[in-house]
Amino acid sequence: MERTELKDDSSGEMTVFIPSETKNLKDQDSCVKFSDEKEDEEDEREHWTRGLDFILSLIGYAVGVSNLWRFPYLALRNGGGAFLIPYFFFLFMCGIPLFYLEVCLGQFSGISSMFVWKLCPAFKGIGYGMVIVSGMACIYYNAVLSWVIYYLINSFYPDLPWASCDHWWNTKCCVDRRVQGNQTDNTTESIFTQTAQCNDTSKLKTAAEEFWQYNVLRKSTGLDDFGEIQVHSAMCLLAAWILVCLCLVKGVKSLGKVVYVTALLPYLLLTIFLIRGLMLPGALEGIRFYVTPDFEKLKSLTVWVEACVQVFYSLGPAWGGLITMASFNKFNNKCFRDVMIASMADGLTSFYGGFVIFAVVGFMAKESNVSVSEVATQGPGLALVAYPEAIARLPVPQLWSVLFFIMLLSLGLDSQFGMFETVVAGLIDAFPRQLKKKRVWLTFGIAMISFTVSLPVATNAGIYVFTLLDWFVAAFCVMVTSLIECIVIAWIYGVDRFCEDIEMMIGRKPNYFMQTCWAVITPIIMLVAFIFTCVKYTLPVYDKYIFPLHANIIGFIISFLPLLPIPLCMAYVIYHRGGSFSQRLCSSFQPDADWGPAPKHLRDEYQLKLEKHRHRPHWFIALFKRIKL
Repeated sequence: MERTELKDDSSGEMTVFIPSETKNLKDQDSCVKFSDEKEDEEDEREHWTRGLDFILSLIGYAVGVSNLWRFPYLALRNGGGAFLIPYFFFLFMCGIPLFYLEVCLGQFSGISSMFVWKLCPAFKGIGYGMVIVSGMACIYYNAVLSWVIYYLINSFYPDLPWASCDHWWNTKCCVDRRVQGNQTDNTTESIFTQTAQCNDTSKLKTAAEEFWQYNVLRKSTGLDDFGEIQVHSAMCLLAAWILVCLCLVKGVKSLGKVVYVTALLPYLLLTIFLIRGLMLPGALEGIRFYVTPDFEKLKSLTVWVEACVQVFYSLGPAWGGLITMASFNKFNNKCFRDVMIASMADGLTSFYGGFVIFAVVGFMAKESNVSVSEVATQGPGLALVAYPEAIARLPVPQLWSVLFFIMLLSLGLDSQFGMFETVVAGLIDAFPRQLKKKRVWLTFGIAMISFTVSLPVATNAGIYVFTLLDWFVAAFCVMVTSLIECIVIAWIYGVDRFCEDIEMMIGRKPNYFMQTCWAVITPIIMLVAFIFTCVKYTLPVYDKYIFPLHANIIGFIISFLPLLPIPLCMAYVIYHRGGSFSQRLCSSFQPDADWGPAPKHLRDEYQLKLEKHRHRPHWFIALFKRIKL
């Protein structure tokens, strides 16, 4: 090894000779530093290309097919226009605060819903539960998309197959309402002939209803008779999963482009349908029936709870999708503006969609010589039976049918994106080095596994499987999770600390109204809604089919499955902490050392500030102090 020599030159300055090995070490250090910087760049989380991408993704996530087939029916059943009073009350008191809380949580941490709960390690199970419930919902929700795709394909036939009773799936009890709506002496005789061929008039069904029951579903007698996998259902289900994969194959980069179509196209089509619907005879009667206020209904607690539940499930907090999508935001994004735009868009879209639906329902009622209440239904029956039947009576029905089912497909895809991305992003955050560069394969792999698991929905008993999952998956766990979420943020982590985090992001704290909602109002509302839901809960029924006992037991197990990680993770975290039990308990409710803002250059300063909170009173002591104040 060469020695370092010091030599005086003629100028009087000292020249330093550095050994070659030392130079090499310096070069290596610089290479290591460059390598670390490069690695940090690779590990940096991707962001939305534009702020509008995120807003449209939020709108698409919140606005789904239920806005068209559930909200109008609830408004009709619960006071018409008067239903808007409790709906918008709970939107501002419950929906927007929860929406804003999750968006802030995701944007501040830059982490998906699975790992964002490092802010309170004892409740890490919340993140796992969110991924589980989103994964289960993805599996059965794509069944809706598969039905829509099948209807869309059939919309290109010269004659719409749900318009008449002369197909292989039709029975002797099929009634063509197009004939019934234009009664003359001859057609009255025709209807009498149709009815006479049916041995049981209680089994009379319209052509659209028989297409749904005996062609699309080809349903069996119940869960005890699964039958076979229906090729048409399985292929449409596969097509739905491929669509989801193609839209999410590059994460937010591809999703940010897709939402410009899937989020905006439904509004254009809704407007076209509204204009066309208003031209139909009986449309104004349907709309009048929809918006006529019945303020007496507001005296019922049921109306208020149903409004609260509709707001909650429509906006979609506690599923993990909001946290995940917000985690791709830039740290200083003005997220409150985005939250207000998306949440108001959801509420107003529901109301706007009601005009579109009931304009057509009023037309159907007039054509069929029945009241609007007899035609109005909820759930898939409205979107896949009543509306297609009305479309069959319009001029150029194929055009309107194609437009309608493209609109439903766009609405359904947007909601599916948020849930599926929650699962994918959660796994990538769990194994970043192994999976981040293999996102394409991971996306298709999860989709194919989900497709395989969801094949029972494509059997003859598929509608019963779908109903059971739809009834139980989010029955209890989502409400419980949102309640725990509020308690953790407001009382354990601390609403004051959370507001400081938000101030670090956007430059100002949330107002006192929002803080009060997080700490008191929203948790109380969610608790009351949960208790009322449990008390009034009814077992699932589909088309008068009563599910067997073992099916309901499986359903309840499914409903509580996403909640299991919460106590299990809490026990695991407390057990693996050091010190006495009380020390373990206290440390389990304090943020992990790696918790902090998404930008790495802010972490050191944040950790110093976090240390000041390490010796704060235990959470229940703080709780009692707050109550005393």
